Amino acid sequence: MPRDGGIGLPRRREPDLAGLATFTLDPSGRVTSWSVTATRLFGHPTAAVAGRDVCDVLMTGPGQRELVSLALAEVAAGRVWTATVAGGRLGEGRFAIRWEPLGGLGGGAVVIVQRAWPQPAPSWLSEAAARIGSSLDLAQTAAEVAEAAVPGFADLTIIYAAERLLAADELAPPPAGAAVRRLAARRVGQPPDVADKLMRTGEVLVLGPGTPGSQAMTAGGPVLFDHLDGETARRIGRYGSGKATTDFTSYMAMPLIARNVVVGCAIFGRTPASPAFNPGDVALAGELASRAAVCIDNARLYDQERRTAAALQQGLLPGQPHVPDGLEVAHRYLPVGASVIGGDWHDIVPLSGGRAALIVGDAMGHGPEAAAVMVQLRTAAHTLADLDLPPEQVLRRLDKMASEIAAAPFATCIYAVIDPLGASCEIVQAGHLPPALVPPGGEATMLDLPPGLPLGLGAECFQATRLNLTPGTTLALYTDGLVESRTRTIDAGLAALCHELGRVLAEPGTTLGEASDAVTQELRRHREDDITLVLARIRG
Repeated sequence: MPRDGGIGLPRRREPDLAGLATFTLDPSGRVTSWSVTATRLFGHPTAAVAGRDVCDVLMTGPGQRELVSLALAEVAAGRVWTATVAGGRLGEGRFAIRWEPLGGLGGGAVVIVQRAWPQPAPSWLSEAAARIGSSLDLAQTAAEVAEAAVPGFADLTIIYAAERLLAADELAPPPAGAAVRRLAARRVGQPPDVADKLMRTGEVLVLGPGTPGSQAMTAGGPVLFDHLDGETARRIGRYGSGKATTDFTSYMAMPLIARNVVVGCAIFGRTPASPAFNPGDVALAGELASRAAVCIDNARLYDQERRTAAALQQGLLPGQPHVPDGLEVAHRYLPVGASVIGGDWHDIVPLSGGRAALIVGDAMGHGPEAAAVMVQLRTAAHTLADLDLPPEQVLRRLDKMASEIAAAPFATCIYAVIDPLGASCEIVQAGHLPPALVPPGGEATMLDLPPGLPLGLGAECFQATRLNLTPGTTLALYTDGLVESRTRTIDAGLAALCHELGRVLAEPGTTLGEASDAVTQELRRHREDDITLVLARIRG
């Protein structure tokens, strides 16, 4: 039976204080109180430490007496002081120590000590594994690696990536004296933004053949050292951040190896208040580096694919068209989802006599497959238009070329030639939605033109329609993504387009650019596909 009256309430979990202790000091550093948890953590009973100098009780390691003097001076000034230390009589491991001012009773300090290292290896490694690689952003991943190591394992961590991999995806073994890019830097007691500034993250530099980092990357193994090489010290001195690393007395350079490729290296440093790196530390650093290398390489590969895709997509986008002086033209393109391009395309081709050909097309779908067909059709349409052929012949030849594209999807196109001098326009369609016409101060209407068949069917039957296009009258060409969706019928979408065109263009002084922005912003709320809108009018 439960001992709490039979209710069966869950037993309250007590906090785990096994690695935490507190005690107080007077202004001179002598112990004035000693908690039970301090006895458990350090093994000293209260009677053995009361009234004694903390430098004789715990802080007996190299440089720790100076740290105590600094800490007492800070709390005397009313400030909190923190550090990570190890060695002396603290016991095995590393400890994070926080000194807080003690008000009343003549001052002094409340000291809070928590074991920072070593934690049980499986627990620490699982925590690091959960922390590192939370995203595929290269800089963030490197920062997560550095933050996983500081302060639990080291007082300083710098993460480098091999520049040959970032810039050229070169998988050859790194040469002696390799170029690297500094991705992240963390130092205990220093905000991340300050560390990044002092260590200049993002900088590309060359680690000379004699430097530990270069040796670690070339040999594929750790290198322990106790001072900076001259080249690195001079480089840091030039940046005015020498103190950021020169007060460290134990260093380790660990290569980052993923998929049998050296992708970079990590530099760890410890101050005199911490024990020098030993073989056990090398094993732990190797575990961390193994996890870090895979996550950094994943982020590198993703970044490379993202940049390649962005470059290809930007290269497929049309350039800035040349519009004849007698015309005003505006165009807007909105891809669906995260794609930069899809199946829609538009083009403006200047022709002889001040005329211009306007082309809008739509290859079914969106993403890379539709884009691959789109770019072939757009290039072919531009080339045919540049020949100044009659509109119906342009679509006839484009139809034939589309039928020869392997596995080409359904595609539609509308082709219009505007003649500002003749105040006229010739339009031909290939299965495309009809254009809209908006006279000055009037209502927009859809033109009733021969629709034609989509491209690629070999119909060879396209009929051009000639109409007057007086100055100030706006012609609108678009794709179905602007007017059609599963939540809105095509008729409702066409009616909405006419309404918005009439409303926006009725405002005096409205430019076509402003009109195209307003119309696409209003109608895009229903979009499920790429959107293209081209507005053109003869200048008055």
